[in-house]
Amino acid sequence: MMLFAIVGMPASGKNIARTYAESKQIPYFATGDMVREEVKKQELEPNAENTAMVSTQLRGADGMGVTRLALSQAMKSKNDLVFMEGIRSLQEVELIRKNVDCVVIAFVAPRKLRLERIMLRGRSDDSADAFDSRDMREVAYGASVPIALADWYILNTRGMEDAMNDLDNIVKNYV
Repeated sequence: MMLFAIVGMPASGKNIARTYAESKQIPYFATGDMVREEVKKQELEPNAENTAMVSTQLRGADGMGVTRLALSQAMKSKNDLVFMEGIRSLQEVELIRKNVDCVVIAFVAPRKLRLERIMLRGRSDDSADAFDSRDMREVAYGASVPIALADWYILNTRGMEDAMNDLDNIVKNYV
């Protein structure tokens, strides 16, 4: 199995990888989806505060609980190629690489552009007021390390089609 681990700060464009994977019928596993599902399961209001709280709960004491869950689901899929999003530490990358071949792809975008995207996408767990604290929480999780040490980068400033083409060119190196 080849697993493409998608990393990046909030609103950097990671969902482009989801759109790409779905267009190619490649399974896509996102820890954020699991967090949002747990918020719903606990019947909490899906706001930034509750999402952050549940995210921390699911990450567990070692910070890798939700990644273990996503990796387990990915491995059960029995597909030769899968995408996984939500990796936020070097330890999580190492965990994945102990189990499957893994390529880390970082989506990056300037801070101002990411904030504009947060304002436009209108997700219930997004807010301009929480943008800085969310960024700092991601950094505290260790998200900057997998971004810094990624195997590939997609500078997502031009448009979705360009980023999709960049991603396709990367994937073609491995299939």
